[in-house]
Amino acid sequence: GKSEGTDRYKSPVTAILTGISDLFKRPPDELNLKNLPSLEGKKVLITGASSGLGFATAVELARRGAHVIMAVRSGIPDKGEAVKKASGSPRVDMIRLDLSDLESLEPLCKEIRERFGMLDLLVCNAAMVAKNSRVLKEGLDEMFVVKYFAKFLLFRQLLQGGMLNHQGNQLPRIIVVASESHRNPPDFNWEGFGSYQAYGIKQSVAMYGYYKLLLLTMVNELSRRLNPDGQVSCSVFALCPGPVNSNIAREAPSIFQPLLKLVFGIFFRSPKKACQPVIYLAGSKNLEGRTGTYLFLMQEKTMDDKATDPGNGKRLWDLSEDLYQSLSLIHIS
Repeated sequence: GKSEGTDRYKSPVTAILTGISDLFKRPPDELNLKNLPSLEGKKVLITGASSGLGFATAVELARRGAHVIMAVRSGIPDKGEAVKKASGSPRVDMIRLDLSDLESLEPLCKEIRERFGMLDLLVCNAAMVAKNSRVLKEGLDEMFVVKYFAKFLLFRQLLQGGMLNHQGNQLPRIIVVASESHRNPPDFNWEGFGSYQAYGIKQSVAMYGYYKLLLLTMVNELSRRLNPDGQVSCSVFALCPGPVNSNIAREAPSIFQPLLKLVFGIFFRSPKKACQPVIYLAGSKNLEGRTGTYLFLMQEKTMDDKATDPGNGKRLWDLSEDLYQSLSLIHIS
């Protein structure tokens, strides 16, 4: 789980080249989607489901029988209709979620409970790469909030109970889309946690990797908190889908857009293909009773040691809790 060459995601160019080279080094013994059970009767919430990987995941899970709830910032109702059409399933609902609006998270969780009841599966997918830092009204960096802190608040709600279905024939599962770039940061910046620092496009890819490290460290801590005595009552999984041909680079300078479109189109995987590890983690019987599994493309891998260290997990959770308390957000009951 050690860091593998921390320069692989330093800049947009090296990040793209790394993604391409990883696709060509894929082993023959990959996991596959054969013999996955139907997801009939399962209720799934997918964040960031209006495009790219999230949209493809919504289609595939609906096609496999799940009741899909798409949590999106835009695209209501047309994206939901598109998922119904592509999957052939009418069991698709939509709910508005803007991860950059922290005050919307409490009402959202309440609305999910009231409208849909308990969830069997949560797929956390929403992503963005900002071309530079942007400050939100709470004084926090937008990418920090969307990629990490809003997810922390969502998971905090899950921990407080009432959102996950423990009565089903399978344990509830939380699946988080992360990135191999979490291996890139040399260390945590504990002192600067949550404080706004300006950065430009050169640093944005490095910040992306850093926020993914925070995310995976928090995911491991969440697993420990949901399964305190080592008895697994909720599976927490994560994955890196590899480079996806999605609109994640929509903020790249317009001069590079045609080139990026070409590179993404030729070398990057289609969202339909890239969502396979998500589908595997959602349905596979082999994972029942397990937690902490991390897939890179379609193979199991260990996360970076920094992300799995319980001391780091506890420290990050405590800092996140302190940050939450210091923001006068509506306090989540």
